[in-house]
Amino acid sequence: MPSVAVVILNFNGRNFLEKFLPFVIQYSSPHEVIVADNASTDDSLPFLQVNYPQLRVIKMTTNKGYAGGYNEALAQIKADYYVLLNSDIEVTENWIDPVVQLMEANEQSFAAQPKLRSYYKKDHFEYAGAAGGFMDYLGYPFCRGRIFSTAEKDNGQYNDNREVFWATGACLFVKARLYHELGGLDENFFAHMEEIDLCWRAKNKGYSIHYCGESLVYHVGGGTLNSESPYKTFLNFRNNLLMLHKNLNSAEASAILKKRKGLDLIASMQLFLSGKAKNARAIYDAYKAFKQLKGQYTDQPATSGLMHKEIYTRSIVQEYFMKGKKHFSALSKQQFK
Repeated sequence: MPSVAVVILNFNGRNFLEKFLPFVIQYSSPHEVIVADNASTDDSLPFLQVNYPQLRVIKMTTNKGYAGGYNEALAQIKADYYVLLNSDIEVTENWIDPVVQLMEANEQSFAAQPKLRSYYKKDHFEYAGAAGGFMDYLGYPFCRGRIFSTAEKDNGQYNDNREVFWATGACLFVKARLYHELGGLDENFFAHMEEIDLCWRAKNKGYSIHYCGESLVYHVGGGTLNSESPYKTFLNFRNNLLMLHKNLNSAEASAILKKRKGLDLIASMQLFLSGKAKNARAIYDAYKAFKQLKGQYTDQPATSGLMHKEIYTRSIVQEYFMKGKKHFSALSKQQFK
């Protein structure tokens, strides 16, 4: 049996630790559970010291976000598999072994995720990963079970195991050796979409990403930044642009980023007209930050970054908002590569 380290990155999540850590410990045995604290300023560390003195706790001196926090913590952990687990996840019995077995059976597998359902609406899929991540050719991510704000009810339609484009960072299984070979998460991202970038980089290297419908967890979501936060808007737009720039070849990046600029301008105008001026400004700031950072990435792939069969060749924005295709099953299967 390969060794597995379940690593919870915590930042001011004492309440989540109190609520969900008992389930993680109960249902993860015999695997190791580790809490990596990202310089919390609440009472997370005293809580752990008093209530879970047996747990290994890795203490960071500064908050490096999701990407930097996990990179620093995982560099100190020896295991065959890492599970990057959000503190606001409720795990269930036998949630680890089916995912690891699936990855062990696929030599080229780099990452995988379980089924992700909502903690508050437990018969529905959750926004952050649902039944595995996909992407359209313009870089807009979506999931089986969740497209934009529409989350499907789980009627067993995604109980399968299958290859996907990206696996959720809320509960991300990775092969440790490959994680380090790929350079880990991109710390320029800080938080949001860094797992999609990592999965895309892995796929460009010939590795695969999987979804395991035999494993189930529940996710609260929005525990660090709520959906209305201008900073979250900034991170999502900036990081999406960086992800496209890094993983497309130069010709593809040039063409697609031009199209995205127009669509993102429309998004900014809609936010402004709906009274969210700070969020609209965040998109402008995201483009400014992207221009400052993109020069750091000069090793774009020589081959197409759009060659993967999990990339939807139509615009998911048009499919959802103009054609009313709210569920994954409504998308044309012929439009995946």
